[in-house]
Amino acid sequence: MMSKKDKTEELPGSLEHRTNGHKRLKGKKYKKELAKLQIELVKVQAWIKEKGLKVVVIFEGRDAAGKGGVIKRITQRANPRICRVVALGTPTEREKTQWYFQRYAAHLPAAGEMVLFDRSWYNRAGVERVMGFCSEGEYLEFLRSCPEFERMLERSGIILIKYWFSVSDEEQEHRFQSRIDDPTKRWKLSPMDLESRARWVEYSKAKDEMFAHTDSKQSPWYVVNADDKNRARLNCIAHLLKMIPYKDLTPKPLELPARQKAGGYQRPPISDQTFVTEVY
Repeated sequence: MMSKKDKTEELPGSLEHRTNGHKRLKGKKYKKELAKLQIELVKVQAWIKEKGLKVVVIFEGRDAAGKGGVIKRITQRANPRICRVVALGTPTEREKTQWYFQRYAAHLPAAGEMVLFDRSWYNRAGVERVMGFCSEGEYLEFLRSCPEFERMLERSGIILIKYWFSVSDEEQEHRFQSRIDDPTKRWKLSPMDLESRARWVEYSKAKDEMFAHTDSKQSPWYVVNADDKNRARLNCIAHLLKMIPYKDLTPKPLELPARQKAGGYQRPPISDQTFVTEVY
């Protein structure tokens, strides 16, 4: 069930309160701590590969809550063959006729892989519920079957970790406006995002209902206070590292072999090659 701490997402209040009284984390300290955590993430991925672990990490939350930012920092130094991101779009007409979890199951990890879901099967309990993209029967069936589906995943040996990024009304509005004002970020805003803003309370109710059915001791939701993006990234990554016990398998530094001697080899003339124009 949802704790009082979880419910703070829906309460009004100053951004100072939402960041626990701390000043926003910026600059050198953030970059220094992030670099340390990313080194540990590289160690974790080596451990996952060595031990054949199967890890699924779900990132959910309101639009502009910062899910994409933390996923980017997790994968920034990662091996894409081990750690990959799944961000599914609108289901096709064929997928709409499948068992609901089917298209997500196709992306689950094999041994030695970690999959990060940028939104997941919980779309049914959120956007589909609020926007009317599913029937009442489909929604109720999801609430019944989701906990069992996740128990099946865990019984199969998958490590399942679920994060909910909690952002205040004021901060979401600030981020939406920032995206509107910045041409390089405007693509992040869709008509659906704007509609979700208009239906803030409905999404709050949907989230409460989702937590009531899917937040359990076996498969808990971990809530990330995301009003301060930098703190949220560091806190989430630090928590993720604790969720996967690992040992340092970093190999010793390698020595580069001597370069092969040219012998009689001669390179073709540079004039025979087509180069990119040096605009800069």
